[in-house]
Amino acid sequence: MNSAESPQKTDIREHILATGQRIMASKGYSAVGLNEILGEAGVPKGSFYHYFASKDAFGVAMLERYFSDYLSSMDGMLGHAQGTMQQRLMRYWQQWQETQSFQDCQGKCLAVKLGAEVADLSEAMRLTLEKGTAAIVMRLTNAIKAGIADGSLQTDETPEVVAESLYQLWLGASVMVKIVRNKGPFNTAMAVTQRALHVTS
Repeated sequence: MNSAESPQKTDIREHILATGQRIMASKGYSAVGLNEILGEAGVPKGSFYHYFASKDAFGVAMLERYFSDYLSSMDGMLGHAQGTMQQRLMRYWQQWQETQSFQDCQGKCLAVKLGAEVADLSEAMRLTLEKGTAAIVMRLTNAIKAGIADGSLQTDETPEVVAESLYQLWLGASVMVKIVRNKGPFNTAMAVTQRALHVTS
């Protein structure tokens, strides 16, 4: 009986998380109530509390889901794609521009949208954000190290410093893009990134 029920339970939980992520990526965390999420998902409130003890617990689960998907995508792009590491990293930043724009990012820019907001609201969500962003920086660090090893990248600072600086740069650019409503900040970020990694093309 349990084996028959598990997939359905997993599907309902996933459906609630996916719906909440899509709405909150557009509107933010505080502006979205549970009724809006559950109404959009077509799920009764009792079902929500079967899976999540609170909105805060839901927020943690949503961020964990987001980072799990993001890191898997990042691993595929940087770890298994063709080309030099320079080419892979440039594709990564290019994709960042395409998915973190000021337009509807359809749940793909949750860290940018919620980072500053929820870090002040919930210690549990802040810690989830800290863990997720640290994992991103670690992957960038390893990619830069691999690029130095294959001869496609050079850096004036350690890979750890460059990776952290570039991630912070692109987070800031993503916020500025939302403010100015154009992609100029991404062009600046890309130019700085190319200089930091000694990319000439």
